[in-house]
Amino acid sequence: MEDLEGRVAVITGGASGIGLAMAQRFAAEGMKLVLADIERPVLQRAGEALSRGGADVLTVPTDVSLEPDVAALAATALEHFGDVHLVCNNAGVGSRGLPIAELPLEDFEWVLAVNLFGVVHGLRAFLPHLRANDVGHIVNTASTSGLYHLPRMGPYNASKAAVVALSETLRFELAAEGSKVGVSVLCPSWVRTNISTADRNRPERFAYSLDTDQMAQVTAYKARRRQLTPVAADPAHIADQVCTAVTANRFYILTHPASLDVFDARARRILAGDDPVEPPE
Repeated sequence: MEDLEGRVAVITGGASGIGLAMAQRFAAEGMKLVLADIERPVLQRAGEALSRGGADVLTVPTDVSLEPDVAALAATALEHFGDVHLVCNNAGVGSRGLPIAELPLEDFEWVLAVNLFGVVHGLRAFLPHLRANDVGHIVNTASTSGLYHLPRMGPYNASKAAVVALSETLRFELAAEGSKVGVSVLCPSWVRTNISTADRNRPERFAYSLDTDQMAQVTAYKARRRQLTPVAADPAHIADQVCTAVTANRFYILTHPASLDVFDARARRILAGDDPVEPPE
């Protein structure tokens, strides 16, 4: 999709972080925007700021873990703009930093509901329209955690690996039918976003309590993640790479060059049948 001007982009998780940066980048290309997010006040402020900058933007509060919400998002976008050309299934949350053996089921359920089924719901809601028009592009946000895996991130790693697999499968299937709809999978490493505080948006149906020892582990885990903030990438840099990939119809968006060495080392160990080695953070 080489020409973006006048086209319509739908971005979930669009109120902050990578999603907001993508919205700003696509607005600069002259695209119309549909921003979806579960965090209503932040979503409203993001929409107002983009509007003041001259963007044609519609905000739709959406919980991507709920299929009816995403179906309503698609219906609202099509009713308002009459068409959709770019779908960025970007909304995501992080797990709490406990070992798999200690994680309550609710943590797996929430992370998979947002990170994986948010993408599934987005594809089911928008793919029929894109295929019927035989034009457009889909960007699914995964992570380097979908390609190699750090400890204490079990649900997150599993969800992002599934998004990579789902995206590859879709790319093959669309190519087999001769479709002009493109697919990209975004695999960033550390980026300056609010994902480490995603618990602020955890729905009650996924809530659970932690004991004192578990709370101490979570606090320590979050502290280590905050130490990485100075070296984390600017979301605007990620958005630039996404825009380039969409216009070039490039599938893998690997945003951090240092990750390539990790991928290469992991592939060699897999081929040799060796045990995995914990990659650097």
